Amino acid sequence: MTPYARRGVHGQTVEALARRILGGEIPEGATLDLVALQSELDVSLTVVRESLKVLAAKGMVDARQKRGTFVRSRADWNLLDADVLRWQFEGGRTGEADRALLQSLAEVRAIIEPAAVRLAAERRTDADLAALDAALAAMDRSESDPAHVVDADLAFHRALLAATHNELLERMEMVLESGLAHRDRIVHSSPHSEDPLPAHRAVLDAVRERDPLAAEAAMRALLEQAGRDLDRVGTSDDETEGTRPQ
Repeated sequence: MTPYARRGVHGQTVEALARRILGGEIPEGATLDLVALQSELDVSLTVVRESLKVLAAKGMVDARQKRGTFVRSRADWNLLDADVLRWQFEGGRTGEADRALLQSLAEVRAIIEPAAVRLAAERRTDADLAALDAALAAMDRSESDPAHVVDADLAFHRALLAATHNELLERMEMVLESGLAHRDRIVHSSPHSEDPLPAHRAVLDAVRERDPLAAEAAMRALLEQAGRDLDRVGTSDDETEGTRPQ
């Protein structure tokens, strides 16, 4: 599914409502006052209703006779939806909840990416190698610019999934990308992270050599480094927090 467009009043209203729900401002089980929301968001009632239809399709809200429109239990939300993931990482959750979500992402990556890279090593084409080479080169050129490193890293992992030539694995890009982008922004803007290039180059070299076992081992090493980087940033943040006046 294509991520929801952020443009226009409709898109902005969808995101505003989603973030209120994800952040707990509108709690699970709450019945929504559409007229009040219309006034608060300064939009038409039609825009509010159409925006809630988008969230209903993602399992976040529902409407019943006599009860009205209400927020569904988190267990009903489509947490693998690309928009829901992005909204969570871009402001719906903070602090410990954010770390828990990042930990969940790390566990999903540990399951998916080592297996995916084995297939990539077996099935990659020259075009796949060219895409991986281009992403790695972009990462190298962008070392001093965290935003460009994030873009290059996403391109690399997207190219790896594409190199599996498995349509379902390729779609996992939409599950991983929002969380990976958020994690990268945290890590690559920190002075505590390790150089990402050698670990990525080792993965690419194994894929180029069509060596599935080496590719899997290299990916596991890359993911371990990613975990260390995030732990360092979290530790640094905790220490900084502890030095602030109470």
